[in-house]
Amino acid sequence: MITIDRFSYHSGLRYVNTGEKFAFSVITLVLCVGSRSVYLAVFVLLAMGILTIKKGKIPLGGYLRLLSVPVAFLGMNSLVLGTSIRQTPLEVFSVRFGTWYLTAGRETICYGIQIFVTAMAAVSCLYFLSCNTTMTDIFVLLRRWKCPVLIVELMLLIYRFIFVLLDRGQAVAAAQKSRLGNRDYRTGIHSFGQLISCLFISSVKRSEALFDAMESRCYDGEIRVLEEEYPPKRKEIFGILAFELWACFLIWIGR
Repeated sequence: MITIDRFSYHSGLRYVNTGEKFAFSVITLVLCVGSRSVYLAVFVLLAMGILTIKKGKIPLGGYLRLLSVPVAFLGMNSLVLGTSIRQTPLEVFSVRFGTWYLTAGRETICYGIQIFVTAMAAVSCLYFLSCNTTMTDIFVLLRRWKCPVLIVELMLLIYRFIFVLLDRGQAVAAAQKSRLGNRDYRTGIHSFGQLISCLFISSVKRSEALFDAMESRCYDGEIRVLEEEYPPKRKEIFGILAFELWACFLIWIGR
């Protein structure tokens, strides 16, 4: 099972109304990205982390490992945005290459930091939703909000096949490793190609078997799952409104 999926099923916020969590995450994300306020981004990053760890009871180590991937990617991206190549050096630092300079100024560094913090805040909003809400609940919510049935079913099937292919891929990789399939670079490349071809063939066969199984169970063009009701609570709604009002106040301060 994928780490995020395991967290969502054991989260302390799993049985909170899905619509509340979805609206809270999306509205906060839109405010962060739309305003690009550093004050708001830092506040959202800390608040989402505290809610996910304290209220959701997600292990701190697991949450930090999830954040390490976007931190590395966004850090390199922000480093590129924070520097520039010019014919005139800027005040913070400069490295000369002939008649050009790899340089950075206060303005470019601040811009890179702003993009990094804003992007991390947006990622934390998505992690809050995904670590505390099961995919089944999200599919049910999309159906209630009249999302096209075809899109929901495609999402459901893709979600299902992620686990199928992961399980198959891990089994094939373990078999290759036990037979010294990665003993050198050339052999590793050959083994990787065989792994990809095996997964492709396996996915085609399993999709055909899945369709036959659905047809044998009177599939009529719509996949139905059991739904659970988590009624919204007034206290939680007021808490979300207070959070978003405070976010708007931080945007106003940061102008």
